[in-house]
Amino acid sequence: MKVLIVEDNKELSESLNDFLVGERFICECADSVNSAREKLLSYSYDCILLDIMLPDGNGLDLLRFIQLEKINSGVLIVSAKDALDDKISGLESGGDDYITKPFHLPELHARLRAVYRRKKTDGTNLIACNEITLDTDTMEIFVCNTRLEVTPKEFDLLHYFIVNKNRVLSRQSIATHLWGDYTDNLPNFDFIYQHIKNLRKKISACGGADYIETIYGLGYKFNTSGI
Repeated sequence: MKVLIVEDNKELSESLNDFLVGERFICECADSVNSAREKLLSYSYDCILLDIMLPDGNGLDLLRFIQLEKINSGVLIVSAKDALDDKISGLESGGDDYITKPFHLPELHARLRAVYRRKKTDGTNLIACNEITLDTDTMEIFVCNTRLEVTPKEFDLLHYFIVNKNRVLSRQSIATHLWGDYTDNLPNFDFIYQHIKNLRKKISACGGADYIETIYGLGYKFNTSGI
């Protein structure tokens, strides 16, 4: 899962980033409304961790921007202990859940995953596509009821493909989803081909179909329409 942390407290932002990276999330940080807007216009995120109080405005302004731009990211609002009005306003403005400071990091982790499930997978941890099933809680893949031995990146790659099935995904979007926005400066994305090659081989070995289609000059598509 790729998360944008919008928090102006540097120490807290770094703490959140370190914890979530340790839980296999891809994280980017923004410390203001303006920097968050720039990132949201340039990149896509599964979830946004949004602090209400920011140095150049209110996080609720950013929520309205997200709605206006039709950005399809889950939003977990971070609010002060007694800021009930902010919680209500945030949920009415498009937020999916809120967590109150101070909070425990495991609770934050659980709430982010719950927001993601509701937003992307209809509230379930199981994602099925024909003979392939992914369990987002245990990070396991099953093909024809056989468990695949996959790396974390291979799981994230297949998950990204299935959630976006029958859509063309550019190499750039795949790279930034799996490795973060720093991939902008890489000379090529040859490593994506290698991950896809390994994934295809493992799925095929368990009797699964090859759904990953190369769209030359554009990227890849998890094509279920022609199978």
